[in-house]
Parts: sequence; structure tokens; C-alpha cells
Amino acid sequence: MQDIDDEMKKPLLKHLVEITAHREHSRLALSVISALYQLTDVQEIRMLDIFNMRDAYYVQEKMVIRNGEIHTIDEHTTDDPKEPLSNYPAMMACIRSHLPEYAETADDGAHLLWLPVWLHGKMNSCLAIRSDSALEQSKLDVIRGIFHVYCNYQSLLDYSERDALTGLFNRKTFDEQFTKYAFAIAPHESHSLEKNERRHDDAGEAKGHWLAVVDIDHFKQVNDRYGHLYGDEVLILVANILRASFRSHDRIFRFGGEEFVILLRSTTLSDARKIFDRFRQNVQEYDFPQVGKVTVSLGFVGISRETPVVILGHADQSLYHAKENGRNRICFYEELVNSGVLNSGITTNDTVEFF
Repeated sequence: MQDIDDEMKKPLLKHLVEITAHREHSRLALSVISALYQLTDVQEIRMLDIFNMRDAYYVQEKMVIRNGEIHTIDEHTTDDPKEPLSNYPAMMACIRSHLPEYAETADDGAHLLWLPVWLHGKMNSCLAIRSDSALEQSKLDVIRGIFHVYCNYQSLLDYSERDALTGLFNRKTFDEQFTKYAFAIAPHESHSLEKNERRHDDAGEAKGHWLAVVDIDHFKQVNDRYGHLYGDEVLILVANILRASFRSHDRIFRFGGEEFVILLRSTTLSDARKIFDRFRQNVQEYDFPQVGKVTVSLGFVGISRETPVVILGHADQSLYHAKENGRNRICFYEELVNSGVLNSGITTNDTVEFF
């Protein structure tokens, strides 16, 4: 730190302490771009996510800080803004040559520094820093130092939060995050919704938050017939389809085996049904190598003031009904209860096995 001004050392250490205090990816990223913005006095810093959907790559702005204000993807509740990766030649250059950073001058004369985040050999996000003039070496040192701390710390979080096979959030993460993410933003709790979030769509249908449990149909037969290596490949491919079928601010978890859980945020019942069924169709239409066709069943429920165990149990009941009535279908818990098909009892998530 000898090349860093003494005036910068104290706030730099303070920011590093704050950054490493976080245990969640989004809060960690927010802390990092806030620190960089305050320490370097740049125009703008953007955090861009990369994701794959239907064999094409897209870029989505996860968060941005400009004019001292931070905006995040969570503010987009009615759409899912994204752009093709081809719109970002600098990011494509980083991917092609596996570059640690990329600097360029924009058409308007601004200076851009691109810092790709590599995880498991793939670029999954990128910081884009915009400044009026070329950055001084001391500021570049600060940026690179904080960015490397961020990448290392993110890798540690990723290791503890993610399922090793699919890369999705794991069961432990669900147990820790459900209350603060899903239960805390239940539709009954108006104070917890984003201030700009609409409670109804244009047609007047109320919006809510939804939990779905997904199970791969006849997965035991896949393992028995083709072996666990092909079974693992099916799990990985289904996880990829899950990522492509839902928005970045929804949450997807692997609960173990062939079971997945989805937290779908802020949408109407009719749209939730369409989104879940679109995912089901995406799986049905996919050609899995060696295995061929695979289908999934899904049960979902509206998130309410009930405990996570009760909500998961209700989703499980609707999933079990889907499995018993033909598979390759989706079932909505409240609809089954209202029609008299199910009783509104409690079934915990650990009591049902699906084959």
C-alpha cells in the first residue's frame, strides 16, 4: 500500500472491512461498487451479469451507481431487461482471450475499464467503470486491489452457497435466505415491497410471490438405465433450463437428488402459471443426450405468512398430486384445495419421495 496516499488508506481499510463482512452476493457487490465509487471519484460503475438462454448469451445490468445513486435489478418487477452479449464487444474480447481487464475509449471520449469476474473458468459477470479521463496509477491500484478481494471473497461465498454439481443455490442457502428474501416480501407485507413496485398489473390482477417445487419424472429409471454420469448430465441440463426460464431476481435452488425449488417474485397468478408451464414445456422439448426426452412435474403455492415448512409442505402436496395424475404437468395448491381435491393440511418437504 506504499503507493497509496495516506489520506486514502484509512477509508480504504474501512471499506475492506465492510466488504468482507457480507455473506450474500448482492450485498457484497453493492458494497464493492460503493467503495470503488467513493474512493476513485469515477462517473459510473455498472455490474453486469452474463447468462445463457436457449443457446444464446445475454447481458443484464445487475446494479449501477451514478450521480451518487445506486439502482439494482430488483427495481425491475414488470420486465426482465437484457441485451445480447454481442452488444458488448469489450466483454466478448475478454471472453475470447480470457483477459483480466480491458480498457477502451468510448465514442464520447469517456474512458472505460472492464473487469471480468471469472468463476470456474467462465466469465459470469463484469464490472464496467466509466471515467472522464484516464485513471491515475494510484486509483488503478485501488480498483484492482478491491476487485481482486471481491473476486476471492465471492469465490468463497459461491463455494458455500452453491450446489457443486449444478451451480444452483443449495438447500442450506434456501434455509438461510427464505425468511429475508421470500417471507419478508410476502404480498401481505406492503412495507417490504419495493417502493416503485405495483401491487396489481394493468388488468387489475393482484401480484404475489410464489414458491414451486420441481421434480424430474422417472429420474430413478434414468440412473438405473443409463448410469449416474448421464443422470448427473440430466440434472445439469435441467438446471440450465431453469436458469433460462426465470428472471435474474427470481431464485432457484437444488434441494438434492432430482428436486428443485423456485422462488418467483412479484407476478400475477395467471403469469406465474404461464411462467411455470413454459419451463415445463422447455424441458419437454429438449433433447437430452443419450437419454432422449425427459419431463418434469411442478407444484406451486402462493407465499403467505405461513412458516417455510408449511409453505414447502403445500407445494409438495400439489407436486405429489401432479405426479399421481400423469406427471409432466403443473398443479396449483390453492386451486386443488378450493376444488376439494386436497385438504389444507401440512405435509413437510421431507415426507414425500418421488420415483
